[in-house]
Amino acid sequence: MSVVLLPILPPLIAVVAVLILRRGASALALTGATFSLAGSLWLMVRVVSGPTETLLLPGLPEMPLRLVAGPLTALLAVAVATVGTFVLIYAVGYMKRESGLCRFYAIMSLFLAAMQALVLAGDWVLLLAAWELIGLCSYLLIGFWFQRPEAADAAGRAFLYTRSADLGLYVAVFMLIGSTGTSEIAASLQADGSASTAAGLLLLLAAMGKSAQVPLQDWLMRAMAGPTPVSALLHSATLVAAGAILLIRSAPLLSPGVLLAVGLVGGFTTVAAGVIALAERDLKRLLAASTASQYGLMLVAVGAGVPLAALLHLLAHAAIKSTLFLAAGDLQHARGGSGFERLKGVGRDRPWTFAGFALAALALVGIPPLSGFFSKDAVIAAALSAEGAHWFGPLALAGALLTGAYMARALRLLWQDAGESRKVAGETWMRVAILGLVVPSVGMGLVFGPIEAVLDLPIPEAEGLGVVLLGLFAGVGGLALGWLVSARRLLGPIHRWAESGLSVAGGLTAWIGKPVMAVARGCERLEGRLYEAVLYLGRAGLFLASAGERVERGLFNAALCVGRVSLTVATYVRVGDERRIDGLIFALVAGVRALGAQARNLQSGLIHHSLAISAVATAVILAVLLFASSTSF
Repeated sequence: MSVVLLPILPPLIAVVAVLILRRGASALALTGATFSLAGSLWLMVRVVSGPTETLLLPGLPEMPLRLVAGPLTALLAVAVATVGTFVLIYAVGYMKRESGLCRFYAIMSLFLAAMQALVLAGDWVLLLAAWELIGLCSYLLIGFWFQRPEAADAAGRAFLYTRSADLGLYVAVFMLIGSTGTSEIAASLQADGSASTAAGLLLLLAAMGKSAQVPLQDWLMRAMAGPTPVSALLHSATLVAAGAILLIRSAPLLSPGVLLAVGLVGGFTTVAAGVIALAERDLKRLLAASTASQYGLMLVAVGAGVPLAALLHLLAHAAIKSTLFLAAGDLQHARGGSGFERLKGVGRDRPWTFAGFALAALALVGIPPLSGFFSKDAVIAAALSAEGAHWFGPLALAGALLTGAYMARALRLLWQDAGESRKVAGETWMRVAILGLVVPSVGMGLVFGPIEAVLDLPIPEAEGLGVVLLGLFAGVGGLALGWLVSARRLLGPIHRWAESGLSVAGGLTAWIGKPVMAVARGCERLEGRLYEAVLYLGRAGLFLASAGERVERGLFNAALCVGRVSLTVATYVRVGDERRIDGLIFALVAGVRALGAQARNLQSGLIHHSLAISAVATAVILAVLLFASSTSF
C-alpha cells in the first residue's frame, strides 16, 4: 500500500466501522483520526528526506486520479490530522450527552478523510470530488441539530453561499484542463495568457466562498448554530482553510492582475470582518468573524506574491483558532450559552480554560514569542514589500489592530468581576484537547524556520526591525484600545451597521438568498402540485385498472360458464352418439348381416331347392294377390 493513503484510509475505515457496528462511535472515530495523524507524520518524514510520493488511481480516460505528497501537501496533511485528532478528543466530552452520535462521528470522520484527500490531490478531478465532499459534510455538521430552526437555516445558508461560489472552481478547472490538455494540477498551473487570468479570477471566487471573504462572509457567523467541535474543525484546518489552500497551491498560476485582486479582497475582508467581530455580542460569532478576518490576511499575503507567509499564518491560525473555539465551548458549557451577558466573568470560574483561551488570543494578536507573532510578521512584511504595498500595507496593519481590539474585548469580558461565582465541573476530555492545541499555538513559531528551508519558497524582502515594530505596535495598540475603550465608542457611527454584519440593503441575503429561497419554495410548491397530479393520475389509473380487472374477471367467469355448459352438452352428445345412434346402427347392421347370412343359406346351388323355393314363393304371391282381390270386393 502506498504511504500516500495513510492519512486518508484510517478515517474512512472509521466511517465504515461506525456505520456497521453502531456502538463505540467516539472510540472508532478517535482511533481513525489518531492513525491518520501518525500516517501524516510518517508521510512528511518520507517526503522531507526523500522524493515526492505519487499514487495513480483509475480515473477518466487519459486523466488518471493522482495523490501527490510533497513537502507542502504533507505538511498540510499533518495540520489537518492534528487539529482533527484533538477536536475529536474534545468531542468525546462535549457530545457525550447528545443523541445521534453515530451520525456525528461518521460525518466527522468522513470530513477528515475528504479534507486529507483535498490537500493531497494531485489532479483537478480528485480535488473537485474532495471539495464536494467537504461541502456536503459541512452542511450535515452545521445542521446536526436540524430540529432547531436556526441550525437548519444556517446549514442551508452555508450550502447556498459556498455552492454558488463553487461554480468558479468548476469553470476554472474546465478552462485549465482545456487549455493545457491535462488534469494534473502541477502541469495545468503552467497555463498562461487569458486562460491564466480568467482561471485565476474564478479560483478566487471559489476561495471567497469557502473562506468567507467579503461579500460572502455572512454564512460563517451563522454556522455557529452547530456543535462547538464542528465550529472548531470548520474554522481552523478544514472547510474555511480550503479556500486559502486552493490559492496557495495555485499561486504560480496567478497573474499580476489576479494577485492584486486577491490581495484587495483579502485586505478589505480583514478590515470588514474585524469591524464585525468588534461589534459582536456573542463569543462564538466573534471568533467566526475573526476567522474571516484572518483568512483575509492570508489572501493579502498570496496577493503580495508570498504564499509562504500565507501558509505560515494558516498553520498558526489552525492551532490558535481551534484552541479558541474549544475553550469557548467549555466556557459555554459552564454558563449554558455563548452570549456576552452569560459569559461575564466565566474565566474566573474556569481559570485553566481561560488561561488557554488567553494564550491563544495573544498568539492571534501577534504577541512575541507566540506563534502568531512570527506568522503575522511575515504577512505584514509581505504586504509592505509588494507592488501594491500602498493598498496591502495599511489594510494588513488595520487588520492586525482590529485583531488586538476584539480579542482584548473578549478577554476583558471573560475575566471581569461578575459578582458571585458559578463554578461547574468541567470535562477532562475537553481540557486535554484544549491543552494539546495550546502547545502548537504557543510554540509553532519554532518550526517556521525549518519549514521555510524545506519548502524553499520566496520570503518577504521587507523584513527588519521596522516591520516587526509596526506589526507589534498594531497588535499591542489594538489590545489597549479594546481593553480600555468600548466597542460602541471605537466604532462610533458605524457601530449599528457593524452589528448587522455591514450588510447593504439587507446584503446578499436580501439580494440573492431570499430570491433563491423564494424560487426554491416556488419549485417546491410546483413539485407538490405535480406530485399531487401524478398521484391523482395514478389513483385514476389504479381505479381504471381495477375496473378493467373486474370486467376481465366477469368475462372470464362468463367464458368459463359457457365452456362448462358446452362441455356438458358435448358430453351428452358424445354419450348419445356412442351409446344410442351408434348402437342402433350397429344393431341394424347386425340384423342385415344376419338376414344376409340366412339368405346366403338359401343359395345352395341345387336345382330342386331352387325350384322348391320358386314354387313356394309363387304360392305366397298368389295367396297375397287372392287375398288382396277378395278384400277389394
